[in-house]
Amino acid sequence: MLPTASAPPSASPTQIVAGLGCRRGCSRNELLELLIHSLARYELTVNNLAGLASIAHKREEAGLHDLAKYLGLELVFFSPEQLAGYKTPTVASALSQATTGSPAVAEPCALALAAHMGAFARLLGEKDRSASATCALAAFTDTSI
Repeated sequence: MLPTASAPPSASPTQIVAGLGCRRGCSRNELLELLIHSLARYELTVNNLAGLASIAHKREEAGLHDLAKYLGLELVFFSPEQLAGYKTPTVASALSQATTGSPAVAEPCALALAAHMGAFARLLGEKDRSASATCALAAFTDTSI
């Protein structure tokens, strides 16, 4: 009996992460609404998310922690030094630079987490904004499968 040909391995699935920036005191609800809006632009839902990220300056923001807990996702914080290598299409913000030490927050955080979790990290598009928050989505290929 001849051996049967095995099916070629399927491509690793694409995963999504969100980078979030916010003003002090931003609520979980505002962050969640912005995140849902951002995901919907790409026909995605919170079920597609593999993680959340923000800048270390926001480590004490209750809204970010509440969102991560509500969604059951890990929340990772990056220092400005860790974000320095992630170039984004957004024009540098003097306010962000002065406040956090990074010229941008949402996009480099999304890229940094995506690169940390897999390979081929890329932004899905421009960040979205609400009154008090920003959200950028990044995709990566899960190489652990």
